[in-house]
Amino acid sequence: MSKAIMDLTELLERVDFLSVVANALLKFMYAADRGNLRVSERFDPLSAPVLRALKMVVDKAAAHGKPVTLCGELASKPIGALTLVALGFRSLSVAPSALGPVKAMLLDLNARKAAALIQPLIDCAAGSVPIRERLKAFATEEGLQL
Repeated sequence: MSKAIMDLTELLERVDFLSVVANALLKFMYAADRGNLRVSERFDPLSAPVLRALKMVVDKAAAHGKPVTLCGELASKPIGALTLVALGFRSLSVAPSALGPVKAMLLDLNARKAAALIQPLIDCAAGSVPIRERLKAFATEEGLQL
């Protein structure tokens, strides 16, 4: 895991805010470039280890009273934005072409219900719960457009 994440408490004592670059975090965590077609399908940005790391960032930033934003492809997909809001992110950088679908989904999202759903999923042993599929089912149950 990134040294910046491991030293987050110390870092938060010195900064005014955090900005997470999801694409770089994923590349680092999986040691694979999402643009490399030979390995891009080998990892899921909605996997428990990635979501745990993102949740840790949100929680530590909140504990220090620091705002945290996230940019990257993950926020520009409705299912990714749903997940990020469920984790506690409240500021997302979204590609202009994705703004409409992401905004429409977020306007209908009950963030508390999403948060209650995501925590048990990321607490489970890696790979034991199909997080992406459970999020899709949640969206269907809630009438959200993904």
